[in-house]
Amino acid sequence: MPTQHHIAAIIPANDLDASTAFYARLGLMVVSDHRHYRILSDGRGWHLHLNRMPGWPRVAEDNPFGLYLYVDDVDAVAGRVRDLIIEPGAPHAKPWGTYEFAVSDPTGVLVRIGRVLD
Repeated sequence: MPTQHHIAAIIPANDLDASTAFYARLGLMVVSDHRHYRILSDGRGWHLHLNRMPGWPRVAEDNPFGLYLYVDDVDAVAGRVRDLIIEPGAPHAKPWGTYEFAVSDPTGVLVRIGRVLD
């Protein structure tokens, strides 16, 4: 079965309640609450992780942002950005059950691209 094409974003939030209320207006609801970390979903494929970060923003060198892009053809995407891949020899299978690679965007956000292994 092919992997559903989607992105799960992890973003900082000074005030989790205010951020949760804002994203609720966009159709996302809390599916998991761990006091300083919440996971939101719209039930149709959107997923957003809110990480409590008092005092945000921070400089790019200490950027807590991260994205995970789930795609069916990891190798095709890797071929388009091979010169930006962080880990030599990637993509490859990871111990946590994914086949993936990572790049950094221009602001220092870590972006992992991968799929769940069968």
